[in-house]
Amino acid sequence: MGIDEPVVLDLTGVTDKAGLMDRCAEALALPDWFGRNWDALADCLTDLPEPVTLVVTGWREYAGRNPRDWRTAQDVFATAVDERPTRLAVLLSLGQALGGSHEPPAASLG
Repeated sequence: MGIDEPVVLDLTGVTDKAGLMDRCAEALALPDWFGRNWDALADCLTDLPEPVTLVVTGWREYAGRNPRDWRTAQDVFATAVDERPTRLAVLLSLGQALGGSHEPPAASLG
């Protein structure tokens, strides 16, 4: 991981907080002690061993299903960036997941 090599956190198909935490642990190679809760995520994000650019993709479904948790996740990411601005950047992708094959819906002509 490094600032020049973005880490993709793909949330496609994630429906709950546990799934989000699992994806964070996997994408960021978080330590075994990661407790899969907001405080533990915050601690891990501010203790990353090297600078990271994290690109979050496929987040819209999760945000729609879990708006409160999504706001908390955004707060955790933002706070970590504020605390370590030279070590962490978090970007939200507005398109589909990288490499995704989602076709845009056809327009209705009726």
